[in-house]
Amino acid sequence: MKIIPFMKWRLFAAAFSLVAMIVAAGSLGTRSLNWGLDFTGGTLVEVTYGDSADLSQIRSTLENNGYAVAFGTDRDVLVRLPLGYSDDEGVAMVALLESSSAVPVELQRIEFVGPAVGEELREQGGLAMLLALGLVMLYVAFRFQFKFAVGAVVALAHDVLFVLGYFSLLGMEFDLTVLAAILAVIGYSLNDTIVVADRIRENFRKLRRMSPIDVIDVSLTETFGRTVVTSLTTLLVLVALAVVG
Repeated sequence: MKIIPFMKWRLFAAAFSLVAMIVAAGSLGTRSLNWGLDFTGGTLVEVTYGDSADLSQIRSTLENNGYAVAFGTDRDVLVRLPLGYSDDEGVAMVALLESSSAVPVELQRIEFVGPAVGEELREQGGLAMLLALGLVMLYVAFRFQFKFAVGAVVALAHDVLFVLGYFSLLGMEFDLTVLAAILAVIGYSLNDTIVVADRIRENFRKLRRMSPIDVIDVSLTETFGRTVVTSLTTLLVLVALAVVG
């Protein structure tokens, strides 16, 4: 097996990550996140079409009249209205959809999310991420060594900050779905970290005459195939969701 010299590029990778983290932190500090309705408050309006609905036409109709973009299936459509819209305006929006559609439109529900609830969700979401990182450090410290735990938590914080910075820079909406995705990122990152750390620990016992850098290169090479396969299968699911989801 040919050993890939991963550690040869460690300084370049560290410099790249440091620059990316500075940019992400700067964007979060100056631009913050584009908080979605789940965190800022607003109105949810769900309607059902009697037949398959043209989502592109619905989006165009709503945007031309100053409403939010719609999400849904070919029959069930969920529209998120920012804070400031009342229930009466939600009913008016449904009437607008009825007038622009050739099929019957039925109102299913109108729900209001207050700003206090949104702020509470924002705080609890942040606490959930911090709690996850803290528990990860405790687990890795117990399962391996404390130095492994520090490295794992730094890697997890790096991944989370990178994703948050990406959403901040592009101004993409940050809602509970994205928060759940970030927790999934923590899970995937931790899974890879545990696998690599376990292989490094094993190789430190077997390859006693090799330097630590060489042992890490061997361990990363041995787990590289598994990492690629896991990432590709996840990517295939995400591509499918992005294209037809």
